[in-house]
Amino acid sequence: MKEVLEIIAKSLVDYPDQVDVKQIDNEDQTVTLELRVAESDMGKVIGKQGKIAKAIRVVVKAAASREGKKVSVEII
Repeated sequence: MKEVLEIIAKSLVDYPDQVDVKQIDNEDQTVTLELRVAESDMGKVIGKQGKIAKAIRVVVKAAASREGKKVSVEII
């Protein structure tokens, strides 16, 4: 899941070396993925009206469901 998010984010931004994904395992068996990108790339990851961010979350959740896990993506 972390790798999927990292690949997607790096393909969208101008500064792929500044993409950072942190995985946090929660007590309730869910996983939180924190995505950090360069300030100038934030708009590219979020998209107009949040459409790209929503699409990223859908893809990552689909990858997580194949592993039987629940995941949430936070863009910081």
